[in-house]
Amino acid sequence: MSEVIQRTANGVDVISLDTFNCDRRTLCIRGEITQESAFEFALTAAYLNSLSETEAITVYINSPGGDIDAGLLMYDVIQASPAPIRVVALGTAYSMAALLFASGLHGRYLLPNSKLMLHEPLLGYPIGGNTSSIKTISDDLLATRDKLNTLLAKHTGKTREQIEEITKHDHFFTADESVAFGLADEVITFDRLVKEGC
Repeated sequence: MSEVIQRTANGVDVISLDTFNCDRRTLCIRGEITQESAFEFALTAAYLNSLSETEAITVYINSPGGDIDAGLLMYDVIQASPAPIRVVALGTAYSMAALLFASGLHGRYLLPNSKLMLHEPLLGYPIGGNTSSIKTISDDLLATRDKLNTLLAKHTGKTREQIEEITKHDHFFTADESVAFGLADEVITFDRLVKEGC
């Protein structure tokens, strides 16, 4: 875990980068989205809301995606947080991470060379079992696809049909294409991010 050094009136403190960021009302979605990372995200967001329901929270995203149910927990937090949550893509936001990025209600920013990627839900394990079990898995996967496509349509202003067409295969968006498609609000530079804390 990365650490930072802070100078205080009592000398020097070494704290984790996560603690440093939390003190600045910043959360990170990095690496694969898991049940554990989603639970920690929800707890930290709840803590930040307990400190202030009016001061903005910034969520930085650099993730290949991951567990859909875990991602939907993060989605629920972003949507219902009393404190406004703005999102910033640093590098890549693929799959579930792209949906989380697109769902930002209080600003969706990306750096000029960041990329988003959308696709249909994938099975993360081999299929086995009897016909009824396989049908149940298939029905659940189709229902999940419909739910995710509905959410993407809501946050992009596109129709369900447009979303279904774009997610039939891995579809990569540059920063400018992300804005044009309605996945993002603005492309910003790193110096602006540092100065203004977007």
